[in-house]
This record gives sequence, structure tokens and C-alpha cells, in this order.
Amino acid sequence: MILTTTDSVDGRPVAQYLGIVSGDAVMGTNIVRDMFAGIRDIVGGRVGSYEKELRNAKRLALMALEEEAGRLGADAVVGLDLDYEVIGGDNDTLLMVSANGTAVKLG
Repeated sequence: MILTTTDSVDGRPVAQYLGIVSGDAVMGTNIVRDMFAGIRDIVGGRVGSYEKELRNAKRLALMALEEEAGRLGADAVVGLDLDYEVIGGDNDTLLMVSANGTAVKLG
């Protein structure tokens, strides 16, 4: 399946629009990771543990989106958009990634 942020696929006209599809992933973090992230925030630098969680959440959200599009019989998802959110606060931080797009059949 083709996933693209563009509104079309080069050389493949859209034959049918099947509807909006989405996939979400919400990942919990833990207090130890949050503590080290807080230290990095003070001294600077990248926080690899959070980057890894974000990559994983993105992968899971895209997989869920692709599964939903597949159930509709789509060949592609166009207009793909990824949104990232942090939910919660001090000791209950959650990372959320939402993937949305339009499922289409290609000609």
C-alpha cells in the first residue's frame, strides 16, 4: 500500500475515494525515563528514549491506518498527516501519535 502526504500518486490517477482513515497510538512513559529526560532538558541534548518511543508510536499509528485502509480495499492513502501530542502531566505522561488521510483506489 502506498502512503503519501501528497494528494496524488504520480502516474496513478485516483479512481475512487473510499473515505477518511485514521490510526492512533498512545504510548505510556515511565518515571525513570521522565527523570532522565528532565536532566537532559536542563543540560541540553537529545533524549534517545523519547525519540525511540515517538518512532514506535508513529510506526504503530501508520500500521493501524494502513489496516483500516486495507479493510476498505484501498490501494493508497493520500493526504497523510501525522499529529503528535503529549497527554498528562507530572507522573502520567503519555505520547500520542495520530495518522489521518484519505483511502483511495488507484486507476
